[in-house]
Amino acid sequence: MKKIKNIFISAIHQNAGKTTVSLGLFKSFQQHKIKTAFMKPVGQETVSFGEQAIDKDSYLMGEVYHCGKRINDMSPVTVGKGYTERYILSPQKELLQKKIKDSFERLIKGKNAIIVEGTGHAGVGSVIDCSNADVAALLGSKVIIISQGGIGRSIDEIMLNKALFDLRNVEVLGVIVNKVLPDKLEKIKNIVGKGLERKGIRLLGVIPEIELLSAPTVEQIRERLDLKVFSGEENLQTRVYDAIVAAMEPYNMIGHLRDGALVITSGDRVDNILVAVSSYLLKEGRSVKVAGLILTGGLTPGPKIAGLLKDSRIPVLYSEADTYTIAAAIENLTCKIQKTDRDKIREAHRLIKNYVDVDMILEICKFVIKCLC
Repeated sequence: MKKIKNIFISAIHQNAGKTTVSLGLFKSFQQHKIKTAFMKPVGQETVSFGEQAIDKDSYLMGEVYHCGKRINDMSPVTVGKGYTERYILSPQKELLQKKIKDSFERLIKGKNAIIVEGTGHAGVGSVIDCSNADVAALLGSKVIIISQGGIGRSIDEIMLNKALFDLRNVEVLGVIVNKVLPDKLEKIKNIVGKGLERKGIRLLGVIPEIELLSAPTVEQIRERLDLKVFSGEENLQTRVYDAIVAAMEPYNMIGHLRDGALVITSGDRVDNILVAVSSYLLKEGRSVKVAGLILTGGLTPGPKIAGLLKDSRIPVLYSEADTYTIAAAIENLTCKIQKTDRDKIREAHRLIKNYVDVDMILEICKFVIKCLC
């Protein structure tokens, strides 16, 4: 019998903030001198690591915390294209479970805690007999559910997820409500806290929505949309907080500009290109500074304007696609935290430290894991 703090991070849906919480909790455990491991038993989004396909979040944690020596155990099962169909035709439940259990046992050797990150809500993975609830039960974990801002709907979704964990006899440690509007923080903490208390569920923390955490860099947008660089390569790490379609006249466009805006415009709209460049170049006394430009329609400005863009060092991308296709793609873009996002990683640490009761988590998650031999 081995005593260890074994926490499974689940959520009410995808992109609720599991990785942000995992990053922050891992750091907090380190600061408490707790030797901690990490794993994501079932991964969907992967990166290439040698000849292996490794879950992105496992790779991120391994790089950030230098704990990737057992990266294959941190990401034992990845669900790539066609995997689900193949599994349905030839189920391998016992094999998958053994693979996950064996990786778990190797990871916890010499450790005092492990953070296990799930995928989506409690039922995700059921099709391959490895739902979050199934895996949490398999590993003897206690669960933290990540919810999002709101009252009625959030509690309803929390209870729906808890019901599936209850079916697997998995204890829910508590709930962290994430991405709450800052001016609603105290209200959500009070009302949702009381609502959950009525259901016998602990509220472990309420985290405000932070714009930085959902802001990609110009380079990340370039990579995801497969855009070309026109100029400003040295400033592609600029953060993008908004996207503006500049299809209006320049005097109307000015009123829509804000710090960190990415201006999307046809490559022949010299007037709007010049407004964006002017905003970028203004230093003292400026009102806004845009993040960059995307030139669309396969059009680029003439030599004089092109030279001005390059001299300004403003990040400029271009695409053969039309303005609204690019704008729609950016609107639907979700960029997960990457190892180069040091500012986001620091923010994740700060949020967990300031808004989550880590001491309570450490106190109530003490229990004994049954031998998995």
